[in-house]
Amino acid sequence: MFRRLAAWIDKRRQIRQRWQQDARAMIATHGHHAYYEAQRLAARSRAQGNRSEFWHWAKVASEVARLSPVVEMDMNVVQAIADEEMR
Repeated sequence: MFRRLAAWIDKRRQIRQRWQQDARAMIATHGHHAYYEAQRLAARSRAQGNRSEFWHWAKVASEVARLSPVVEMDMNVVQAIADEEMR
């Protein structure tokens, strides 16, 4: 039982590290628009029906917001991005 718990914890740690790595890469690449880019990728994944990728990019967007105090986060822009990707 302990091994299963330890394996699950390790898997969750690896997933979180992937979110953080992708968030840092977004910040480095897109600067203060990194949050919008992560939201765009989440909306695109959602429109394509790729549920796991949607959750990944939504978590990346939250990590971007957590890691960088200079990113823009206007919900009207996020809604416009989602509407654009759903078309």
